[in-house]
Amino acid sequence: MLELKSCPKIYSKDQDKAVSPEETVSRVKALLDEKCNGVLKCTRKVDTGRLGIPVFISECGDTAREVMPTRKQMGKGASVIQAEASALMELVERFSFFSFWSKSDNFTLATYSEAEELWPGKVISIEKILQSVGEEMDPGKARVILDLVRWHFHPALNVHTGEEEYVPLDWFKILNEFNGSSAGNTPEESVLQGGSELVERHVCAVIDRERPEVPVIDPASCEDAVLSNLCKCFDDNGIKYIINDFSFGMPLPTVAVTAWDPSTFPGMSEIVFTAGTSASPCKAAIRAFTEVAQLAGDFETGRVYEASGLPKFTEIEQTGWLGAGECVKMKSLPSVESDDIYDELKQFAAQLEEKGYTLYTVDTTHPELGVPANYNFVPGFQFRERTPHASLGLFVGRILSEKVALDIAGDGLDVISDIYDEPYFIPFFEGMLALRGGDTSRAVDMFSIAVDMQPADEEKALSAFYTAYALSLEERWPETIPYLDRAIELDDEAKEYFNLRGVAKFKAKDYALAAVDFKAALALDSGSASDLANLGLCHKFMGEDDEAIEYLSTALELDPSLEYAQPHLQELLDK
Repeated sequence: MLELKSCPKIYSKDQDKAVSPEETVSRVKALLDEKCNGVLKCTRKVDTGRLGIPVFISECGDTAREVMPTRKQMGKGASVIQAEASALMELVERFSFFSFWSKSDNFTLATYSEAEELWPGKVISIEKILQSVGEEMDPGKARVILDLVRWHFHPALNVHTGEEEYVPLDWFKILNEFNGSSAGNTPEESVLQGGSELVERHVCAVIDRERPEVPVIDPASCEDAVLSNLCKCFDDNGIKYIINDFSFGMPLPTVAVTAWDPSTFPGMSEIVFTAGTSASPCKAAIRAFTEVAQLAGDFETGRVYEASGLPKFTEIEQTGWLGAGECVKMKSLPSVESDDIYDELKQFAAQLEEKGYTLYTVDTTHPELGVPANYNFVPGFQFRERTPHASLGLFVGRILSEKVALDIAGDGLDVISDIYDEPYFIPFFEGMLALRGGDTSRAVDMFSIAVDMQPADEEKALSAFYTAYALSLEERWPETIPYLDRAIELDDEAKEYFNLRGVAKFKAKDYALAAVDFKAALALDSGSASDLANLGLCHKFMGEDDEAIEYLSTALELDPSLEYAQPHLQELLDK
């Protein structure tokens, strides 16, 4: 069982840590080299130096790529060594998390009722499961739905009580993905970091959806030496910014920063909108400013960042609501600051409990590496990428449609449909089952029915996209276009929609129009190797060889497994 204990701060200049960043870098690099060779390829500094705020990346080695979906992680800090330490620990966090999930013996497969028999009185309550999706339901009906799936149970520490509870961990993974995963020099440091990220994502999701009037923090009140210097880095380079209090009643302070460079926006830079959460207001603000630097590419490189906790603004006018609140001082924000990280964690968990929320943590430390890592979750916390129309039936239905044997899954969807009285999500999941069973015609029918049943534009767009995808499997490419047009009209932030429409136009030999869609996909994800390759093929067939070579070469550098691109590149090089 994970035991949390006293953890005095040794370093607290720009982040609060149990050891100095120099020691972190030295120790973690040595452990990776000795115990997990092949996980880290290298760390390198990637900022241009314009802002004077360092940004690092850690590149994954071959061993890490076998278990992780990401190839690199970014790290931030007010100093070079802290930025490198951050990038290293991001790698440890992700590698530990995905390695943990790859080991089946970490889990006990059981239905909820079976778990109650295995561990009487020690299973997370059905009420907390329902709280995680903001739903009220008769517990008996909820148990029936939960029992449609065999869950991956694992013990989790209730940080407030110090007791273990057995939880269906994949339930929280499907809700939160890997948000809440963390790593640190000590377990206490790791858990507080993960809990801080959960608070940040929660308040950002709520504020983004409700757009309330939020306090504006007076830059003159940023008196901490490190924070004041970060503001000066922005000021000296003509970067405009708004600082907001996003704490929203939580025990930990959250500071949001919106920043842009009038001299390079929109041509070579973007508006960056992000936030940071920590035990104290100044450390939260430092996290937010360094996160801006991490995402911005020094406001001069043309880098496109992928939005996560908060949306991307494309026009300055969209930021107006952030400057409308009352002006407050930094010290007015909440704080649990202490000289001991464990004391901060205890205070945080206790205040969270008073608000009706429980912080849980699971030890995901890699057994060979030995650097503390955790997966943390709080039932009831929001997450921007999760639908606001969440329900127990929705997510259990998703698992049934994606992972459970077809005949059993179909019966399970019938049970959910009876309990919810024909819910909106059932036709979509019926379409997913049809896809898995190879019945693409039925899939087209079910997805097209689902489109207008959905409660919001994002869900309608997804149903329209899957209708087009099912049509594409039958090579009915011209029929995909109207559905993809509608999907993009409803939600223009999904690169997959532009990609598939680009493929459809490519199939029709409309290479110039296809190129527009592949460029739109790349604007959302500049590292998409398949879209770069597709764009290269468009230029090739339009007779623009130089551009084609450039895009195809870049795509293959990013992903050498794109076998379809290699012959085309070689043909161009042999001319």
